[in-house]
Amino acid sequence: MIKKKSLVNGIGDLLKTKKFYNDWAIDYDKTLEYWNYKVPQKSAFLLSNILEKNPKNILDLACGTGLFGSELKKIYKNSNIYGSDISSKSLLIAKEKKIYKHLNLSNFETIQNYDIKFELISMIGAMTYCKNLDKLINNVIFYMKNKGYFIFSHRIDLWKKQKFDEVLVSHSKSFKVKFISNPLKYLPENKEFKDKIQIRIVLLEKC
Repeated sequence: MIKKKSLVNGIGDLLKTKKFYNDWAIDYDKTLEYWNYKVPQKSAFLLSNILEKNPKNILDLACGTGLFGSELKKIYKNSNIYGSDISSKSLLIAKEKKIYKHLNLSNFETIQNYDIKFELISMIGAMTYCKNLDKLINNVIFYMKNKGYFIFSHRIDLWKKQKFDEVLVSHSKSFKVKFISNPLKYLPENKEFKDKIQIRIVLLEKC
Protein backbone atom coordinates (compact mmCIF):
# COMPACT_ATOMS: atom_id res chain seq x y z
CA MET A 1 0.00 0.00 0.00
CA ILE A 2 1.35 3.43 -0.95
CA LYS A 3 0.52 6.06 1.64
CA LYS A 4 -2.02 8.61 0.44
CA LYS A 5 -1.55 11.22 3.17
CA SER A 6 0.79 14.05 2.19
CA LEU A 7 4.18 14.08 3.91
CA VAL A 8 5.06 17.57 2.72
CA ASN A 9 3.92 19.31 5.91
CA GLY A 10 4.71 16.51 8.35
CA ILE A 11 2.03 14.48 10.13
CA GLY A 12 1.06 16.46 13.21
CA ASP A 13 1.73 16.01 16.91
CA LEU A 14 3.59 13.11 18.50
CA LEU A 15 0.54 10.87 18.89
CA LYS A 16 -0.56 11.38 15.29
CA THR A 17 2.96 10.70 14.02
CA LYS A 18 3.23 7.54 16.12
CA LYS A 19 -0.10 6.22 14.81
CA PHE A 20 0.76 7.13 11.23
CA TYR A 21 4.02 5.20 11.27
CA ASN A 22 2.54 2.26 13.14
CA ASP A 23 -0.12 2.00 10.43
CA TRP A 24 2.47 2.37 7.67
CA ALA A 25 5.15 0.08 9.11
CA ILE A 26 4.28 -3.11 7.23
CA ASP A 27 4.50 -1.37 3.83
CA TYR A 28 7.06 1.30 4.68
CA ASP A 29 10.13 -0.31 3.06
CA LYS A 30 8.19 -1.19 -0.08
CA THR A 31 6.81 2.35 -0.39
CA LEU A 32 10.19 4.03 0.04
CA GLU A 33 11.70 1.72 -2.55
CA TYR A 34 8.86 2.64 -4.93
CA TRP A 35 9.62 6.34 -4.33
CA ASN A 36 13.33 5.68 -5.11
CA TYR A 37 14.47 6.87 -1.68
CA LYS A 38 18.29 6.73 -1.67
CA VAL A 39 19.22 8.99 1.24
CA PRO A 40 20.32 6.09 3.52
CA GLN A 41 22.72 4.76 0.87
CA LYS A 42 24.10 8.23 0.13
CA SER A 43 24.57 8.97 3.84
CA ALA A 44 26.40 5.69 4.43
CA PHE A 45 28.64 6.34 1.41
CA LEU A 46 29.50 9.75 2.86
CA LEU A 47 30.49 8.22 6.19
CA SER A 48 32.63 5.54 4.55
CA ASN A 49 34.60 8.26 2.75
CA ILE A 50 35.04 10.71 5.63
CA LEU A 51 35.31 8.80 8.91
CA GLU A 52 38.87 7.65 9.51
CA LYS A 53 38.01 5.16 12.26
CA ASN A 54 35.11 2.74 12.53
CA PRO A 55 32.78 3.77 15.36
CA LYS A 56 32.46 1.23 18.16
CA ASN A 57 28.98 2.36 19.21
CA ILE A 58 26.35 3.99 16.96
CA LEU A 59 22.97 5.46 17.89
CA ASP A 60 20.42 5.56 15.07
CA LEU A 61 17.71 8.02 16.16
CA ALA A 62 14.30 7.72 14.46
CA CYS A 63 15.56 4.42 13.08
CA GLY A 64 12.13 3.30 11.83
CA THR A 65 12.24 -0.11 10.17
CA GLY A 66 16.03 0.01 9.93
CA LEU A 67 16.65 1.37 6.44
CA PHE A 68 19.69 3.37 7.49
CA GLY A 69 20.72 0.81 10.07
CA SER A 70 20.98 -1.76 7.29
CA GLU A 71 23.36 0.52 5.38
CA LEU A 72 25.41 1.18 8.52
CA LYS A 73 25.78 -2.55 9.13
CA LYS A 74 27.22 -3.03 5.64
CA ILE A 75 30.13 -0.68 6.32
CA TYR A 76 30.51 -1.14 10.09
CA LYS A 77 30.03 -4.88 10.52
CA ASN A 78 31.59 -5.00 13.98
CA SER A 79 29.97 -1.87 15.42
CA ASN A 80 27.28 -1.98 18.08
CA ILE A 81 24.25 -0.22 16.59
CA TYR A 82 21.47 1.01 18.89
CA GLY A 83 18.15 2.16 17.49
CA SER A 84 15.38 4.39 18.78
CA ASP A 85 11.96 5.23 17.33
CA ILE A 86 8.43 6.19 18.43
CA SER A 87 6.75 3.50 16.31
CA SER A 88 6.57 0.14 18.08
CA LYS A 89 5.53 -1.66 14.90
CA SER A 90 8.46 -0.19 12.98
CA LEU A 91 10.79 -1.41 15.72
CA LEU A 92 9.39 -4.93 15.42
CA ILE A 93 10.33 -4.94 11.73
CA ALA A 94 13.75 -3.47 12.52
CA LYS A 95 14.31 -6.21 15.11
CA GLU A 96 13.68 -8.92 12.51
CA LYS A 97 16.56 -7.55 10.41
CA LYS A 98 19.05 -8.34 13.23
CA ILE A 99 20.87 -5.02 12.77
CA TYR A 100 20.60 -3.55 16.23
CA LYS A 101 22.17 -4.49 19.54
CA HIS A 102 19.27 -2.79 21.31
CA LEU A 103 16.07 -1.01 20.26
CA ASN A 104 14.37 1.64 22.35
CA LEU A 105 10.79 2.92 22.00
CA SER A 106 11.26 6.65 22.46
CA ASN A 107 10.89 10.12 20.98
CA PHE A 108 14.23 11.49 19.74
CA GLU A 109 13.70 14.74 21.67
CA THR A 110 13.72 12.80 24.97
CA ILE A 111 16.92 12.00 26.87
CA GLN A 112 17.35 8.22 26.92
CA ASN A 113 19.14 6.15 29.52
CA TYR A 114 22.25 4.77 27.85
CA ASP A 115 25.25 3.78 29.95
CA ILE A 116 27.64 4.48 27.06
CA LYS A 117 28.56 7.39 24.84
CA PHE A 118 28.46 7.10 21.06
CA GLU A 119 31.09 7.78 18.42
CA LEU A 120 28.39 8.21 15.77
CA ILE A 121 24.77 9.36 16.00
CA SER A 122 22.45 9.43 13.01
CA MET A 123 19.02 10.82 12.23
CA ILE A 124 18.20 10.24 8.59
CA GLY A 125 14.86 11.34 7.16
CA ALA A 126 13.31 12.54 10.42
CA MET A 127 14.34 16.16 10.98
CA THR A 128 10.99 17.20 9.47
CA TYR A 129 9.33 16.07 12.72
CA CYS A 130 11.66 17.91 15.08
CA LYS A 131 9.76 20.60 16.99
CA ASN A 132 12.72 21.82 19.02
CA LEU A 133 16.02 21.80 17.12
CA ASP A 134 18.07 23.14 20.03
CA LYS A 135 16.76 20.43 22.35
CA LEU A 136 17.58 17.72 19.81
CA ILE A 137 21.12 18.99 19.28
CA ASN A 138 21.71 19.30 23.03
CA ASN A 139 20.52 15.70 23.46
CA VAL A 140 22.93 14.56 20.76
CA ILE A 141 25.76 16.39 22.52
CA PHE A 142 24.79 14.63 25.74
CA TYR A 143 24.88 11.16 24.12
CA MET A 144 28.09 11.66 22.18
CA LYS A 145 31.78 11.12 22.84
CA ASN A 146 34.21 13.95 22.17
CA LYS A 147 35.26 13.93 18.53
CA GLY A 148 32.11 11.95 17.74
CA TYR A 149 29.96 12.59 14.68
CA PHE A 150 26.32 13.47 14.07
CA ILE A 151 24.96 12.74 10.58
CA PHE A 152 21.49 13.81 9.54
CA SER A 153 19.46 14.81 6.51
CA HIS A 154 17.29 17.90 6.35
CA ARG A 155 14.91 19.29 3.77
CA ILE A 156 16.13 22.47 2.09
CA ASP A 157 12.70 24.15 2.22
CA LEU A 158 12.57 23.65 6.00
CA TRP A 159 16.25 24.60 6.34
CA LYS A 160 15.42 28.05 4.95
CA LYS A 161 12.20 28.39 6.94
CA GLN A 162 13.92 27.47 10.21
CA LYS A 163 17.04 29.58 9.47
CA PHE A 164 19.04 26.43 10.04
CA ASP A 165 22.37 28.11 9.28
CA GLU A 166 21.79 30.23 12.37
CA VAL A 167 20.97 27.10 14.39
CA LEU A 168 24.31 25.58 13.39
CA VAL A 169 26.15 28.79 14.27
CA SER A 170 24.47 28.86 17.69
CA HIS A 171 25.95 25.42 18.44
CA SER A 172 29.36 26.09 16.92
CA LYS A 173 31.08 25.84 20.33
CA SER A 174 29.95 22.21 20.52
CA PHE A 175 30.02 21.14 16.88
CA LYS A 176 32.03 22.00 13.82
CA VAL A 177 30.59 21.38 10.39
CA LYS A 178 32.51 18.58 8.72
CA PHE A 179 30.42 18.32 5.55
CA ILE A 180 27.24 19.68 3.98
CA SER A 181 26.14 18.09 0.72
CA ASN A 182 24.86 19.82 -2.37
CA PRO A 183 21.07 19.63 -2.82
CA LEU A 184 19.95 16.03 -3.37
CA LYS A 185 16.70 14.50 -4.50
CA TYR A 186 14.63 13.23 -1.59
CA LEU A 187 11.68 11.20 -2.88
CA PRO A 188 12.04 11.50 -6.66
CA GLU A 189 9.15 9.17 -7.52
CA ASN A 190 6.73 10.76 -5.07
CA LYS A 191 4.61 13.15 -7.13
CA GLU A 192 4.50 15.78 -4.36
CA PHE A 193 8.27 15.79 -3.87
CA LYS A 194 9.94 14.98 -7.21
CA ASP A 195 12.37 17.84 -7.92
CA LYS A 196 10.42 20.33 -5.78
CA ILE A 197 11.67 19.18 -2.38
CA GLN A 198 15.35 18.39 -1.97
CA ILE A 199 17.57 17.63 1.00
CA ARG A 200 21.07 18.13 2.30
CA ILE A 201 23.08 15.55 4.20
CA VAL A 202 25.07 17.10 7.05
CA LEU A 203 27.95 15.71 9.11
CA LEU A 204 28.90 17.50 12.33
CA GLU A 205 31.87 16.70 14.55
CA LYS A 206 31.73 17.29 18.31
CA CYS A 207 34.44 19.70 19.41
